Amino acid sequence: MTLCWVDGVAADSLSVKDRGLAYGDGFFETILVKSGQPLLLQRHLERLTLGGKRLGLSLDLPLIERECRSFASQMGQGVMKLIVTRGDGLRGYAPGHDAQPRRILQASPLPAYPQGNAEQGVRLYACQTRLAEQPLLAGLKHLNRLEQVIARGEWQDSDHAEGLMRDTCGRVIEGVFSNLFLIKGGVLLTPDLRRCGVAGVMRAELLALAEQTSIPARELDLQMSDLQKADEVFVCNSVYGIWPVRGVERLNWPVGPLTRKLQSLVRGLLDI
Repeated sequence: MTLCWVDGVAADSLSVKDRGLAYGDGFFETILVKSGQPLLLQRHLERLTLGGKRLGLSLDLPLIERECRSFASQMGQGVMKLIVTRGDGLRGYAPGHDAQPRRILQASPLPAYPQGNAEQGVRLYACQTRLAEQPLLAGLKHLNRLEQVIARGEWQDSDHAEGLMRDTCGRVIEGVFSNLFLIKGGVLLTPDLRRCGVAGVMRAELLALAEQTSIPARELDLQMSDLQKADEVFVCNSVYGIWPVRGVERLNWPVGPLTRKLQSLVRGLLDI
């Protein structure tokens, strides 16, 4: 059996009454584990806390942290997925007052991404699937991922390692499983995620690193025309770090010096 805990106990099954299954009522975090340690755990827990406040979930963060650290020590290395749902409920959207949040931890091996993704960079597929605006859920990694599922099904070729997603107004938002950054004139730019999109843990770490190293950075609305004017482009997440972007559709970019500098800083964080 794959290593899996439900509410702190080894298990490989879940109640059919779980609201995460019925309504996507919950959140998840994808956490890199190295040498038995969950990396960037505090940032993951911060986002989980924000999600709990938005949905009115009462979360025992000290318990979740203890379980994550204990689970990671058993894993050794790999990817730990933490899922928190509202727990069991009856039919109907209204959550019960006595619902008890459920904690699920799953272990997976490290993904076998080609080394060239980080070294030579990747091409992005321009997805037709659009992200709907919902400010209440914007930034959160909630369990409703059908937009990403549909978008990921748009390409099957090996020429594209990731997709580029826009919202219904055409604003550039993110990758299918990553966040997007542009560099123009030495300034680090990333899409404003107050309407939709996932505020990734690595995105937050990079914005903090930019402040620490005096790299000017801005969060703002970005269009495809801004991509045309960019000097460098890259995508990031908390598992693989940074992948330079070589192109999307007819646009192409070099792997630039600021991308390489940030890659070096991130390698130190993730030990990759």
